[in-house]
Amino acid sequence: MTKEYKNFSEFYPFYLSQHENKTCRRLHFLGSVMIILLVLYVALSARWSLFLLIPVIGYGFAWVGHFFFENNRPATFTYPVYSLIGDWVMFKDILIGKIKF
Repeated sequence: MTKEYKNFSEFYPFYLSQHENKTCRRLHFLGSVMIILLVLYVALSARWSLFLLIPVIGYGFAWVGHFFFENNRPATFTYPVYSLIGDWVMFKDILIGKIKF
């Protein structure tokens, strides 16, 4: 049975609890950086088909982190929208030093 979260603020502590392993967090961060770089590359090169790589890169790094280091099931399977938002909030929190890299 899955918990129903009323808003993202309620969900985010759960999201963070699923990312306690530093290697998992680092893989999420690296995947997010690569997505940003890919978007910039596509914008400059106009190779629009490369946008298809976004989910492969984003989920690929994250899922390796979850399955091999965190040893849990990615939250995106149950909470896809909140999980996507959580990825970018956690990225920001790591970037500003609120969460340890």
